[in-house]
Amino acid sequence: MLLLAVDTSGKHGSIALARCEPDDACEIIEVAPLSGGTFSAELVPQIAVLLDRHGFTKADIGGFTVVSGPGSFTGLRIGLAVIKALAEVLAKPIAAVSLLDALASHTEEGRVVAAIDAGRNQVFLAEYEANRAPTQLIRERLLAREEWLESTTNVTIVTPDNILAEAARARGLHVIEVARPQSDAIAKLGWRKILSGDTVSVEALEANYVGRSEAELFVKGG
Repeated sequence: MLLLAVDTSGKHGSIALARCEPDDACEIIEVAPLSGGTFSAELVPQIAVLLDRHGFTKADIGGFTVVSGPGSFTGLRIGLAVIKALAEVLAKPIAAVSLLDALASHTEEGRVVAAIDAGRNQVFLAEYEANRAPTQLIRERLLAREEWLESTTNVTIVTPDNILAEAARARGLHVIEVARPQSDAIAKLGWRKILSGDTVSVEALEANYVGRSEAELFVKGG
């Protein structure tokens, strides 16, 4: 199956094409970057260019995977809207992937907290039990940075944000600092979801802002 993966959750984004097989294997064909601030103008043309470069059309796409959050309010809305439109026209499955889930996949031991800077001195958090198969989500939260650090003990922190990593290390916490997941990682996680039947309908696909209300996002531009 040809899988299209999209991530517009951050300041910059990416799209990926992958050739995925029923045995869980996913060969990444190409990852193409998206410039921050221009997702609305860039996303659809870049998808078309990526498909054409490899001799495909949109009719060849067999499924979609997209980052559903947490992240930029505007960026997430653009990415989800494009995937909804394509999936509805082509009648293909969608897998929604949490950026926090992608971070947690970097470790398989004990209690894990994936952390992403949420701006305004806040942190997006998801806590997992990683020594079970599959990794189990315990809870997602949005906390002030100090509140998070003061309440966190006996866990492994996984984060792509150096400032959060240094703050956690200063409190004596075990930290795994990783690169922010791109759409190739999202493709592989999404394909596993599609194989297991964990898909979402066009109507039900929504952004996950982890604790922020839409009113807060509109007022503060999160």
